Amino acid sequence: MLSKSQIKYISSLKVKKYRELHGEFIAEGTKLVTELLSGNFKPIALYAIKEWFIENKLPDGFKAEVVEITETEMARITTLSTPSPCLLILQTRNIHFDALTAENELVLMLDEIKDPGNLGTIIRTADWFGFKNIVCSPDTVDLYNPKTIQSTMGSFARVNVCYQNLEDILKKADKNVAIYGSLLDGENILHKKLSTKGFIVIGNESKGISENIRNYINEKIYIPAYHSEVDTDRPESLNASIATAIICYEFRRSEIK
Repeated sequence: MLSKSQIKYISSLKVKKYRELHGEFIAEGTKLVTELLSGNFKPIALYAIKEWFIENKLPDGFKAEVVEITETEMARITTLSTPSPCLLILQTRNIHFDALTAENELVLMLDEIKDPGNLGTIIRTADWFGFKNIVCSPDTVDLYNPKTIQSTMGSFARVNVCYQNLEDILKKADKNVAIYGSLLDGENILHKKLSTKGFIVIGNESKGISENIRNYINEKIYIPAYHSEVDTDRPESLNASIATAIICYEFRRSEIK
């Protein structure tokens, strides 16, 4: 049975300020929780209904608080519109990115992504295409936002996501490192020779890449739109996560041409 203090504490983790204060976050759903039980994040406490414990086995040596609760209690602490049978609290990770990494692999750089769903989908996309590192600007939405965590479908446990000043990183980058950015005056990505190393900058959903970061871009790319020349009724831009998926695909496709 949950105490009032437990309910209050778990509920507080829905808010960024308290996640940062306690260094903990929430993950829900059988598939996600099962994956994280033996993953890279340290579990703090597991809350689940009786049926979940009957159908699922905890890993050998699992060290965390384990609490059986009722469906009614789960409804009081869940972040989901439809409560899952389990909720896991884990310790957050602080990862520092080294600019030298981009000299050996492709790194995604997110400039002020605001929507948690977009961030989660970008992380999931990065995982699919084998990108191991994502660097976010400090004003990008929190990785540990419950909506972000759900959107990643577990990929956040396999991709290193850190928050640092993007300009500071780009200043330290080797002058020969490619820094890609999608801009209106960029070269059609379908026709451009793409590198297997460097940074790929993804801009804000509405404003695009910020001016101070745009100054560092030395490889401008553009995703072409397909429409009639007389058709003026068309979208101005792509969703940030969709654009990221297209860009990641093209970079990986270029490796096997």
